[in-house]
Amino acid sequence: MTDTSKTNLLGMTPAQLAGYFQDIGEKPFRATQVLKWMHQLGAESFDEMTNISKSLREKLNAQAEIRGPEIVSQDISKDGTRKWVIRVDGGSCVETVLIPEGDRGTLCVSSQVGCSLNCSFCSTGKQGFNRNLSAAEIIGQVRIAIKSFGAMSPANKRVVTNVVMMGMGEPLMNFERVVSAMHLMMEDNAYGLSKRRVTLSTAGVVPAMDKLGDVIDVSMAVSLHAPNDELRDVLVPINKRYPIKELMAACHRYLAKLDDKRVITIEYTMMAGVNDLPEHAKQLAKLLKTLPCKLNIIPFNPFPNSGYERPKAEAIEHFKNTMHKAGIRTTVRRTRGEEIDAACGQLVGMVEDRTRRTAKLIPVVQQVTPHSPAARH
Repeated sequence: MTDTSKTNLLGMTPAQLAGYFQDIGEKPFRATQVLKWMHQLGAESFDEMTNISKSLREKLNAQAEIRGPEIVSQDISKDGTRKWVIRVDGGSCVETVLIPEGDRGTLCVSSQVGCSLNCSFCSTGKQGFNRNLSAAEIIGQVRIAIKSFGAMSPANKRVVTNVVMMGMGEPLMNFERVVSAMHLMMEDNAYGLSKRRVTLSTAGVVPAMDKLGDVIDVSMAVSLHAPNDELRDVLVPINKRYPIKELMAACHRYLAKLDDKRVITIEYTMMAGVNDLPEHAKQLAKLLKTLPCKLNIIPFNPFPNSGYERPKAEAIEHFKNTMHKAGIRTTVRRTRGEEIDAACGQLVGMVEDRTRRTAKLIPVVQQVTPHSPAARH
């Protein structure tokens, strides 16, 4: 059982940690020492912190803790993709995925238990929503992934080179905690990732996109999935509140706040007969022509009762070629970790659903060929 009387230091930013040490009558420089022990050396207790006096260690043991989420299971795909099921406070579980690609390791991190947005093609959204994760539970996923390889120090070859806030949940609906965790990802005394290698993916919470650019400099991905409002209202319901015109304007405003020439990554999950038609490609090319962006096409990964199917290879190729002819840099995401349900849109965890969404689901008929994976994400 969690001891709520102790202060958990794991999710604190350098400024928050320095303030904590001042509050307990200690020098602020202790924050740097403790940060390195927690995030670079993987210390699980204050007793391991040998460059801190015994009296301070005793004080910290009495009133503070280093507590991250708990690993329930780890699966490794044949392509090297790893998925962790992680239990958080309250008993629910989230999922975290590491995708290796040459000398890159991209970690997909969750920000909520479930998701409140209910995008129609996403298995996570069908699980309903329970709560926001704490900063400690978010950064704890990065820590778990790195520690699982037995190497924490930046002097070692990096296991995690990139982090995408693209796991379970809408990161901008958990704004303050996600920002704190991303600060730690980029902190030199913690994980030291560059601003180009930390990406936040949003379905388009426009006011929070504007606020984000004022408080932190990270890369941004936008889950678009449709080239017009009529279709996006169905696929991504938050579009009814922040339609495409407002979303595109927010993307331009965000890029204007950056001090370099980064682009927005547009995520487009492609579903057969839904958003993969030639007219959709033409509409999307017109929509994106003035936005500095790159397009990431994600062939849909079916899951039971989704009601959607993976597009044919010819449709994907035609769509990609249309975008290339329009001058839009386009890639097709290769499905990774499918057999361990770690592919895009497949993350479900174990959610105690406070929205009761799962009880309201109406099963739909889905035709699945004998070789089709019943997968999520």
